Amino acid sequence: MKFTYVYRILTLLIFTMILSGCLSPTNELAKNQPSNEAQLERVQTAVETYQEEEQGLVPIKTMSSDTPVFQRYQIDFTALKESNLLSETPGTAYENGGVYQYTLLTPEEDPRVKLIDLQITEAIRSINVQLDFYRNENIYPPFGEEIADDVYTLDYQKLGLDTEPSVESPFSNENLPIIMDVEGNLYVDYRIELNNALNEFEHDYEEGDDIRYILAENTPFVPAYSLPYTIRDGEPVFSTK
Repeated sequence: MKFTYVYRILTLLIFTMILSGCLSPTNELAKNQPSNEAQLERVQTAVETYQEEEQGLVPIKTMSSDTPVFQRYQIDFTALKESNLLSETPGTAYENGGVYQYTLLTPEEDPRVKLIDLQITEAIRSINVQLDFYRNENIYPPFGEEIADDVYTLDYQKLGLDTEPSVESPFSNENLPIIMDVEGNLYVDYRIELNNALNEFEHDYEEGDDIRYILAENTPFVPAYSLPYTIRDGEPVFSTK
């Protein structure tokens, strides 16, 4: 009897493990893997064909005019599928349960498919929740140190956080600080990545130019939730005026 009971328990455990495996198929796991070059090229080809067939139009969602430039031109996969240019939405796309939003860089001139890392979106959203609670009881945002004109760190302790808020960079393994403007809007500070890019990639940027494009031009990602930056004495600086 004791052997039979143990045998039944072991059988039940094995069956549960098998069932759990069936409920977590490989294609579900693939949705959360980093987007690869083949997926980007497939979408890029579909966008270019769509543009040719639609007299220069590109397949993008309708966004408000004040949407930041790197988040403004998100790809409309429904339009691509209805035009029979894609059989399905990429597994890594947000619309298919993935971890990226697909967007276009310079859609009017030379549309190129790029990615928005949604962990940044989630980090900003999470801190905004804390910020809203704080703003309900306080007149001014929780300003920390002023690091440029009208740009501040967050006083994370006032928000009830244990450490300064940051997010893992999609460009590297660096933790990038989350910062705030004078109105209490949140952004990611990309100076670390911009400095690396300026040293790594050839460029002819001058003071006054928007140097954020060096990241978007040379990597699969765009610097979402960023303030404008320019270059001064070879270093990236905020360009908020």
